[in-house]
Amino acid sequence: MLIKGLQKLTLLDFPERMACTVFTFGCNFRCPFCHNASLVLSSRADDSAISEEELFTLLQKRRGMLEGVCVTGGEPTLQPDLPDFIRKIKAMGYAVKLDTNGYRPAVLRSLAAEGLLDYVAMDIKNSLPLYGETVGIHAFDTAPIAESAAFLMEGTVPFEFRTTLVKGLHTPESVAEIGKWLRGNERYFLQTFEDSGDLIVGDPDEGGLSAFDREETAALLSVLCNYVPNAQIRG
Repeated sequence: MLIKGLQKLTLLDFPERMACTVFTFGCNFRCPFCHNASLVLSSRADDSAISEEELFTLLQKRRGMLEGVCVTGGEPTLQPDLPDFIRKIKAMGYAVKLDTNGYRPAVLRSLAAEGLLDYVAMDIKNSLPLYGETVGIHAFDTAPIAESAAFLMEGTVPFEFRTTLVKGLHTPESVAEIGKWLRGNERYFLQTFEDSGDLIVGDPDEGGLSAFDREETAALLSVLCNYVPNAQIRG
């Protein structure tokens, strides 16, 4: 596993569990609003890495306090040894949450079928017609995204959808299209865009990107709740 970061304690990333978070390197998307560019772009990556040994030493020491491990990125499903990595975590008695962009549904299905996932958070970048623009890829194939979302909605593993709202990319109309696509009672969180200082686009002003204010975000939530009643604003 190519691990570039480790947050030793989080009370927020894994619902109802005290956890640590592992950040994997590499992503197949180039979302202009991505706040972890150093985990996505080789040109911004440094030489530092976290060894698996360091992680498993932490997990051994914190038995009885930590309950789970969040595996995020980047995009973890790009890591060829992800299944073995999760098996080791599960063998220590920890629950596993996977964050994913949903572009590798076969990996998602395989992990779930083996019982390796206790929770999945899938990013929904935008309505399907606007996906390519939102993930920074021309002529983007949305079929894998639709497949992953449909699989999660079958209820095989507990999950949530989440969307980071960005002015210049999202509109009431696109949020309504998301709702029509993913209509149901699932957990869905809207998150507001924040400039972390580590964006794909560099200066967000150059890309025309900015955050919706509280009232605008609430209005977009109202649109989504017409189709997904359990949707909430996170943060």
